[in-house]
Amino acid sequence: MSPLAAQLRALLRPGDTIWWGQATAEPLTLTRTLVQHRHQLAQGGRLQVFVGLGLSDTLHPEHADVLDFLGYAASGPHRALAKAGVLDILPAHYSQLPPLIDQGLIPADVVFLQVSPPDAQGRYSLGQAREYMPAALARARVVVGEVHPDVPWTAGGPYLQASDFDLLTDTATALLDMSRAETGAAENTIATHIAQLVEDGSCIQLGVGNLPEAVTAALRNHKDLGLHSGAIGDGIADLAEAGVLNNARKSIDTGIGTAGILMGGARLRRWANQNPQLQVRETGYTHHPEVLARIDKFVAINSGIEVDLTGQINAEVAGGVYMGAVGGAMDFLRGAARSKGGLPILALPSAAKANSRIVAQLSGPVSTPRADAGLIVTEYGVADLRGQPLSKRVRRMIDIAAPEHREQLEQQAHHLLRTCGAAFAR
Repeated sequence: MSPLAAQLRALLRPGDTIWWGQATAEPLTLTRTLVQHRHQLAQGGRLQVFVGLGLSDTLHPEHADVLDFLGYAASGPHRALAKAGVLDILPAHYSQLPPLIDQGLIPADVVFLQVSPPDAQGRYSLGQAREYMPAALARARVVVGEVHPDVPWTAGGPYLQASDFDLLTDTATALLDMSRAETGAAENTIATHIAQLVEDGSCIQLGVGNLPEAVTAALRNHKDLGLHSGAIGDGIADLAEAGVLNNARKSIDTGIGTAGILMGGARLRRWANQNPQLQVRETGYTHHPEVLARIDKFVAINSGIEVDLTGQINAEVAGGVYMGAVGGAMDFLRGAARSKGGLPILALPSAAKANSRIVAQLSGPVSTPRADAGLIVTEYGVADLRGQPLSKRVRRMIDIAAPEHREQLEQQAHHLLRTCGAAFAR
């Protein structure tokens, strides 16, 4: 057993639930030590791990011999856990995670943190992510920190002193980057449609994936944009350094951008480090409905796997496999709907290979109900469903579907609307 594993063994108890930062904020030295020495660390019992979005190859289905996996998402490498049937999905809105932790409905016994080196006051920053980690910290019996020299020191609290940790370890293991992916013609066209909807002075929120990077590129000619988001990528640093995103007209947190997690690479980390114009905040702030409603011109831009003709959104299951999450989309869409001048946007390419992503009937669960549908955007245009009855919704959704699927969707629409007692609007 390695020296670090021996230190962890003295802190862990059989049956513990362990939390760590998701995606770029995973403390790799700690998580890899846990997996490598899982049998010794479980001490004859089992350990549970709460997993979020995955970027690393740390966890594999065979690790379920000792580890139980609980999570709100099955993206990236964690999809293999779902396919193997060893990931127990928690179908909760992102805003619900901290209250569930606070109430003890989800256990949080041990927290592994990726932290920055301390500042002059000896304060360790949570660096790249806050999200639900402060709630887990408040409940945890054990807090273990992994200090990395390249983790940015970010404002937003909470800040920890050395005495707050049960164990601190230094590491130089390369950080996980979410590199920029090449965007295709569909994503770029969608981004152009969205940019035409966004007014100068708006405050933007972006989801995760290729599309947000295309959107940030399409916003380069805008002025005085603000930021209040869950995840942010390298494109946000581009907009800030170009002077486009300055938060000057935000109705709250004026002059300050707000995010929950940095999901980019070295460029984003450099921009975020000791940047007084950025705060990385907990989910209880980034996703809070009352906070979002106070942000004028709040533009929420999210995506999904498929949308039906009435505006119901499936963001969780494709092809019978859990690969997404309920996530924070509905939190942000509702916030944008309540915002003065806000725009609740759901964007996605019209098709995936030969399959339409505009469908008559969802193939998975309803992650966001049609009552919360706003503007649906594909490369073929914008369907504004706000205030529209079913008949007009169906017509507008067919108009933004891929042309090769529209005839079949029209045939399916007649049956769909008959069951709803509505007529088909032409």
